[in-house]
Amino acid sequence: MIRRSAVAGSFYAGTRDRLRLQVEDLLPREVTRERAIGVVAPHAGYVYSGRVAAAVFSRVEFPETFVILGPNHTGLGAGAAIMTYGQWETPLGTVRIDAELGKTILAHSSVLEEDHLGHLREHSIEVQLPFLQYFGRPFTFVPICLFSHEYAACQDVGQAVAKAVQEAGRQVLLVASTDMSHYVSREEATLKDRKALDAILALDPERLHRVVRHEGISMCGFHPTTAMLVAARALRATQADLVMYTDSGEVTRDLHEVVAYAGLVIR
Repeated sequence: MIRRSAVAGSFYAGTRDRLRLQVEDLLPREVTRERAIGVVAPHAGYVYSGRVAAAVFSRVEFPETFVILGPNHTGLGAGAAIMTYGQWETPLGTVRIDAELGKTILAHSSVLEEDHLGHLREHSIEVQLPFLQYFGRPFTFVPICLFSHEYAACQDVGQAVAKAVQEAGRQVLLVASTDMSHYVSREEATLKDRKALDAILALDPERLHRVVRHEGISMCGFHPTTAMLVAARALRATQADLVMYTDSGEVTRDLHEVVAYAGLVIR
C-alpha cells in the first residue's frame, strides 16, 4: 500500500526539483549535528514554518528510523491511529514504514489502532518527511496520528513507543509535530506559548498537558507532544533546548492574528 501525498503543491512544492530547492533554501548554511532522542517541529506550510523545521532537523543526527507523532486535524479514523505497513509518497520519493517497530508499538498499547483512514488526508506527519528525505539517506518510519486528548491515552502511546524502541535496541528519533498558538495576537501567543514551552523544556509531559488545557492554549499537537515527552523521559532524556520560536506574522506582517511555531531538541 502506498499513501499518496495529501498536501504536495499546497503546503510545500509539488514537484521533486522545486521541493528540493525549497528545502535547500530553508536549511541553515552551517550546521552542527548532535545525537538526540526527540524533536518538536511545526507542520504549517513551508512558507510560514519551514525555516523552524529546517533549523530543528539540521541540529540532530539522523538515525535509520523515526517515529513521527502528529495530531489528527481531519477527524477521520481512529482516535489513536498507527500504520504498521506500507509506504508514504512525497515528490522526493517513497518512504517505507518500519513494520517491525510499528507492530511492536501497537502490541504494547491499549489505545492505538491499525488505521489508515486517520492518516489519509492528514498533513501533520507528511510535511516532516521531505526534510528527512532531502539528505538522501535511507530511513524507515512509523506514523502515529492522535485525535484523543486525554492524558491517559497520551501516556499509553508514549510508554508503548518507549518500550518498543528499547526492545529494538537501535537509535530511533521521535518527532512530535505541532504548531503553537493559533489566530491570536503575537503578544498573546508569546505569553501563552511560553508556559507550554517551559513545560517541554522541563521534560514534564503531565505539566504540558495540564497547562495547555488550563490556559486555553491553542497548541494543536499538544497530545502527540505529550506522548513524545513520556517516551523521551522513559528513554532517559535529560535536557531540552529551544532552537527557534516565531510566528506567521514574520511573513504576513499581521501581528494581530498569528499562528506560532516552535522547534525544540530533546536529548
